Amino acid sequence: MSSLHILDFERPVVELESKIHELRRLSDSEDFNIADEVTKLQAKIDKQLKSAYTNLTAWQKTQIARHPDRPHSQDFINGLIDDFMPLAGDRAYAEDHALVGGIGRFRGQSVIAMGQEKGRDMASRMKHNFGMTRPEGYRKAIRLMEMADRFGLPVLTFVDTAGAYPGVGAEERGQAEAIARSIQTCLNLQVPMISTVIGEGGSGGAIAIAAANHVVMLEHAVYSVISPEGCASILWRDGEYNVDAANALKITAQDLQSLKVIDDIVEEPLGGAHRHPTQTIAALGDTIEKSLISLSGLGKTELKAHRREKFSAMGQEGLVG
Repeated sequence: MSSLHILDFERPVVELESKIHELRRLSDSEDFNIADEVTKLQAKIDKQLKSAYTNLTAWQKTQIARHPDRPHSQDFINGLIDDFMPLAGDRAYAEDHALVGGIGRFRGQSVIAMGQEKGRDMASRMKHNFGMTRPEGYRKAIRLMEMADRFGLPVLTFVDTAGAYPGVGAEERGQAEAIARSIQTCLNLQVPMISTVIGEGGSGGAIAIAAANHVVMLEHAVYSVISPEGCASILWRDGEYNVDAANALKITAQDLQSLKVIDDIVEEPLGGAHRHPTQTIAALGDTIEKSLISLSGLGKTELKAHRREKFSAMGQEGLVG
């Protein structure tokens, strides 16, 4: 893990990991047994990780959700979708690399898969616009969902965006309309749709591809109408209140499951998905498979009604009359 990517509450763990790395380096050059010392240090690491990750605050979860080493949409697609064939363009304006999508097979079943991709290094981040989708990206998503409906293919989406791109050009090309139409397309689908928030689920940029039959979140992902920093700047006019904003917004997977906004949480290995990406991808695959099986008994009309009723029911508890 790069020193630039170390979270404050993980520093004691990283220091112990550095000691293990140094011991192993010395053992390669000198003949002595380090097994016992490594075992002791590893036990300390596990204890530190468990302590750090047991009582994470909403702001700490936000930091984890944004960690650059977390598996991205492309990683989940590569890990879960066989024979993936990317499909590009919205057939109206351009290709938007912020949203990757195409057709492939998930555990033997043909599916349409798509998700926001943030990129890894500066070049790929610029190419993918840091995962912030433009109108043409959402129109591509609409095209892919309509294709899925036509051929009876389940839709799998992976949400990871700070929000839709707010640039002037995007607004001129109908950003709000594209997001609204993408949500409408999600709700009108007559095939199973499963969405997973794998990192950040930001605002309309996220819900545009997440109005699904089953909405899943990774344990340390976040999902919100606005970022904590944006909320702090509006309510307190001071970005320093981002911790308070994160708590008030109820953005964690645990909060959102209790509010019945999401359906399931996929536990991440100790230390987060950024430490164990392969295990996380496999665990999510199992959850998606179970979700597809549970939806397989529903007909076209029932799938559409299930999705609409699910979102219509949100926020109804406690209302009078």
